Amino acid sequence: MEDEAILCIEEVTESMDDAITHLNKEFLKVRAGKATPAMLAGVRVEFYGVLTPLEQTSNVNTPDARQIIIQPFDRTTIHEIEKAILNANLGFNPQNEGDIIRINVPPLTEERRLELVKKAKAIAEDTKVGIRNARRQGNDEVKKLEKDGLPEDEAKRLMDDIQKLTDKYSEKVDKLFAEKEKDILTV
Repeated sequence: MEDEAILCIEEVTESMDDAITHLNKEFLKVRAGKATPAMLAGVRVEFYGVLTPLEQTSNVNTPDARQIIIQPFDRTTIHEIEKAILNANLGFNPQNEGDIIRINVPPLTEERRLELVKKAKAIAEDTKVGIRNARRQGNDEVKKLEKDGLPEDEAKRLMDDIQKLTDKYSEKVDKLFAEKEKDILTV
């Protein structure tokens, strides 16, 4: 029983860690005004008949805070890369210059910044839902263990531990969102 209880807590912690990792990846996609290769994370290019992540088909660089330069490994795929960026609906207008694609990242308007804050808030809320789902699954597991003979006071302690983890991870999400909000709103 002791081992199963420890395993239950570890599973909940792992699920909550995964939620935070996912949040950080999603926040990288929400641009805060300066160009980064991470803005194109998630763009998939039709590369020899296979959907492939952009970073596996090209070098992606940011020579300054307002530009992204994409240099394909194979120049014949430049049109596919351009099409993939447009289809990703990121609000970018890629310029094909023959052997590279240049993206000028426009400065953010106040209205766009507020939209990005809303988007970041929605991502943070989704992460909190994931954390609460991990809590529910952990509590269900504890109830199952209790039916199988785990003492009631031990089950109560485990549920309290799971709630403390939930609170800790929810605070972490709030902190990460506050940082991202500040980053977005800083002109």
